Amino acid sequence: MSLAEHRWKVAGVVALLGCRSPGAREASHATPATVARRVAESSLTTVTLTPQAVSRLGIFLDPIADKIMVAAVILVLTAQGVLTGPYVGDLHVIAGLIILIREIAVSGLREFLGGIQVSVPVSRLAKWKTTFQFVALGALILGQGAPGWTVMVAGIDANVPHTVGLVTLWAAAVLTVITGWDYLRIGLKHMD
Repeated sequence: MSLAEHRWKVAGVVALLGCRSPGAREASHATPATVARRVAESSLTTVTLTPQAVSRLGIFLDPIADKIMVAAVILVLTAQGVLTGPYVGDLHVIAGLIILIREIAVSGLREFLGGIQVSVPVSRLAKWKTTFQFVALGALILGQGAPGWTVMVAGIDANVPHTVGLVTLWAAAVLTVITGWDYLRIGLKHMD
């Protein structure tokens, strides 16, 4: 993946995180026009890059860029108090913690296995895990920018994107445990 593609990803996340007012939690949220403007502003520097340009930095970032983005967004959302919800309150932070621990552990395992010349290909389920993570985090961010998208569920006003984000985050956490265990089983075969 080229450095330009990594910059597009980061620009999108920065723009979406910018949707939340940096001031008090009760401050008004951005409109879709503001979101579009921030995406455009954040992306201007990448337009001039050659799409096929590959740098050493791009080669370095390729295997870890998604992990860095997921970790950064989980930490920011936790700090903003977004990983809370009805019935279980702050326990949704545990789903984020599961994801962070797995990402760090699998990265360490891949580095260890690389040192002994063992390659562990990315499984199809791991790709689904990443997709669920991005959907969850995107929905959680969107929920902060769209406070009016609420429905009444069991007597509780639920923000639809936020609720979808929390449910999908837990699904991603389950897939994270399953794929993490798969990688660990492979790694244990090569440890004495």
